[in-house]
Parts: sequence; structure tokens; C-alpha cells
Amino acid sequence: MLLAAWQAYADAAKTPYPSMAPVDQYLMDRNSEIALARSAAPQSIGKDAEILVMGSKGYETAVSGKNGFVCLVQRSWTAAPDDPEFWNPKVRAPLCYNAPAARSYLPFAVKKTELILAGRSKEQMIDGIKEALDKKEIPSVEANSMVFMLAKQGYLNDGAGAWRPHVMMISSATDPSVWGANSDAIPREDSPVIGAPDDLDRLTVFMIPVAKWSDGSPAPPMR
Repeated sequence: MLLAAWQAYADAAKTPYPSMAPVDQYLMDRNSEIALARSAAPQSIGKDAEILVMGSKGYETAVSGKNGFVCLVQRSWTAAPDDPEFWNPKVRAPLCYNAPAARSYLPFAVKKTELILAGRSKEQMIDGIKEALDKKEIPSVEANSMVFMLAKQGYLNDGAGAWRPHVMMISSATDPSVWGANSDAIPREDSPVIGAPDDLDRLTVFMIPVAKWSDGSPAPPMR
């Protein structure tokens, strides 16, 4: 028992974020969150988009939109369940969804956030998403679903910070090689597309880095 307890302590020490922090560490000033959410997209799109902000129970509409786009700032629990930064309270990931993505991809972030803020564990959140998919409470990903992630002030994780501006195309579960991504025949650095299969959400995200942030400044070189 002592050995098992020590191993559990050692494992927790290796994980910088072993559990959820107090909820207030994930919250933001409302106006700051609106501005950060808008910055996910080009100014011409973000200025007329619907803006969601996260409250103590989930996302709520802060600004009504006029162009079909929806922007928000995601928190750490929208990452993969095995991500070591799943509970990182510093994560602020601004996204702006086009209309198809707002209808069919945004519901994942909304549902995960509602479950976590309702006090569900990571495992219970996973089960809740699976149940929602099985019951068709979350729709299948629509064709032409696209998301902007162009915010210079975003914070995706401790290693990458804001990483670099990119556009995400969302597909039902697909072999990334169909898009020329993640193929043994194509070195990663030679492809402009990065594929990220998402087993929990039963879809694939394709990330395409672009040259400029939403404020027009140049992106850093690819690494």
C-alpha cells in the first residue's frame, strides 16, 4: 500500500495539472473575453460575429451576431482526454466558427463545458459526450465546417503559447492521408496540412497554418 501511494504521488508530481483548479481560475473578465474571442477571426468577420462568453455554468451569448459566425474562447477541457494539460487553467483558445461549424462542431465545446462546470469528472464528461453522440443530441459534422484560429493573444498550451495562426477544416472521421497529412510518404514538414484525428468526438480536424495573425502582423516561421 505504501508503494502504491508513493507511485500515485510520483505520477501526480510528473503531471503539472493533475486535477481541475478552482473554477474562478478558468473565468475571464467579460469584456476581455469578448475582445479575445473576436480576435480569432479576421476583423471583417469578427466584428459582426455572435460572441459567447463562459459563465459559471457554461457559455452564454454576450453579443448577437449578424453574419452567421460564432466566436468564443475555449478552455483546457476541450483538448483530448489524455492531454497532460487537460486541466491547465491558463489555456485560452479563441475560435471563430462559420455557420456549418457553429451548428455541428461548436456543440462539442458547449456540451463539454456544461458537463465540467456541473462538477462532472473527466471520465463522466467522456461518457456524457459518447451518450450525446449515440442519442444524436450532438449532430454529425456538416460539410464545409471551418474554424478560424488567428488570435495572436491566444494560449493553447504551455509549450506552444499561441502557436501560429491557422484555419481548421472539420470532417467526419477521416484518414488524414486523404488530405496529404500525416502520411509516411509525405514528411510532415513538406505538407501544409496537419491532421488530428479526434476519437472521442468521432471526427478529424485538419489544421492549415496561414501567414498572418488576425491583426495583420506576420506569423512566426514554422517549426
